[in-house]
Amino acid sequence: MAERKIVDAKNTFCPGPLMELIGQMKMAEIGDELEILSTDKGSANDIPEWINKVGHEVLDSFEEEGVWHITVKKTK
Repeated sequence: MAERKIVDAKNTFCPGPLMELIGQMKMAEIGDELEILSTDKGSANDIPEWINKVGHEVLDSFEEEGVWHITVKKTK
């Protein structure tokens, strides 16, 4: 069964949030959803760009109170 995991990368800076997400994606199962929390506004572009490049799916991306919430799905 697919899981939803939170990857808390707040207060880290590029490329920290992306590196934390990559590490979690390697351990995730196909179908799992990961929500990364980042205070680095560069993550709003970097993470979706990487997700699309490697063939996974961006489900949601929004900023709330200085924290980006980017939800992705492992598809392969």
